[in-house]
Amino acid sequence: MKKTICKKEYDTETATLLRKNTFGEYGDPQGYEESVYQTPDGLYFLYCYGGRQSKYKEEIIKRIAKKDIAKHV
Repeated sequence: MKKTICKKEYDTETATLLRKNTFGEYGDPQGYEESVYQTPDGLYFLYCYGGRQSKYKEEIIKRIAKKDIAKHV
């Protein structure tokens, strides 16, 4: 997935996956995944998606500060 935020591109295809957290079992409508990525430019972002009853009903990318990575890793 690719998204531009504040003229910066965040792309799961070109970024490095640092950590993936899975909540729930495969097929669980309340389950979801949060993945922390680092771009080639050194920026960090979360890629999240989940089941239709989860807090991530749609795929999203949101940027995060380096100081906040520990909350997600």
